[in-house]
Amino acid sequence: MNEEPKFTIEEVASVAPPPKARVEDAEAPAEKLERKRDYLEGFLAEKPEGVAPGEPGGDLYEAVVGALKEIFDPEIPVNIYDLGLIYGVDVDGEGGVTVTMTLTTPHCPVAESMPGEVELRVGAVPGVRDAEVNLVWDPPWDPAKMSDEARLELGML
Repeated sequence: MNEEPKFTIEEVASVAPPPKARVEDAEAPAEKLERKRDYLEGFLAEKPEGVAPGEPGGDLYEAVVGALKEIFDPEIPVNIYDLGLIYGVDVDGEGGVTVTMTLTTPHCPVAESMPGEVELRVGAVPGVRDAEVNLVWDPPWDPAKMSDEARLELGML
């Protein structure tokens, strides 16, 4: 089993050193960040084409979600939308909005006032004819319903 080597050895006198990295050759971090920021802002601002105002991605729907994100749970420093308390937002063709929501527990101190606040805030969104809030307990709320933003805010990520 005398096999010949599969590689050859070549001896050289010297090798040219690789070029040195120069600071002026590198892209400035601010330029790189600005390019990424411009790209992301454009990407995130892009709306789907042909979406009705009351559908997810539509102007009225997104305005209602924005209003919900301004309502904070008094015990937890996170808005009720990211907390996962909003189970559904339905917008009909005439601007009627139905919000299906829950609370963290049936004994929540804001059980009586929170649905009313949601109804007032959603009803104040331009384009909303009327707002209705359905408070449900099934399925029960649990921390798995929280958004990643809420988990990050609460130190759970």
